[in-house]
Amino acid sequence: MVRKIRERVCGLKPLRRSLYLISPNKINQNFYNSLDKVLSFNNVNFFQLRLKNVSQKKIINISKKIRRITVKHKVKFIINDNYTLVSKIKANGCHMGQQDGSFKIVRKKLKGKILGITCHNSKVLANKAIDHNADYIAFGSFFRSRLKPDAKKANLNILKWAKKNIKKPIVVIGGINNINYKRLIKAGAKYIALSSFIWDNPKLKPEQAIRKFK
Repeated sequence: MVRKIRERVCGLKPLRRSLYLISPNKINQNFYNSLDKVLSFNNVNFFQLRLKNVSQKKIINISKKIRRITVKHKVKFIINDNYTLVSKIKANGCHMGQQDGSFKIVRKKLKGKILGITCHNSKVLANKAIDHNADYIAFGSFFRSRLKPDAKKANLNILKWAKKNIKKPIVVIGGINNINYKRLIKAGAKYIALSSFIWDNPKLKPEQAIRKFK
């Protein structure tokens, strides 16, 4: 289960481990060393492996290497979409989109594991996710995202509503960088999801980019 957040966000200062890191679209041999350096900065709580059009066998092999690194740094390892792989790769949980299957079935299968659900910009979807006992609720995309350029848009009003009405941790996603994340924290976000800014930054190496969120 996701640990309840007891610390209160003061002003614009994020929690120490307030980052939710998502993998790049492709994993090469240099990635593992970079991931180790990134996680060593100790401000990442979750790492999600998100790979599309990749065989299950390859995902399992990649996951074994990633898990050694996440365990080393005490980071929760989340697999995207495929809840059937959670036990095989000894992940901490699964993140599900609205079109990724039955949340009722997934919740039943993931006993004692983390279930996160994407709710876009919808109060209705967020309440349904809570009914299915999701451990965290994800909203977005808040800004234009290179990872998902056609993603549905979200606004700050959904965060303000969630802050008052949802007791689960809120993850925000979509085009977030070291500048625009501040308004999301202020509006009520608990975890900041990052991908392109870390792995596809033209000016900074991954270990340099992650330090922008200390």
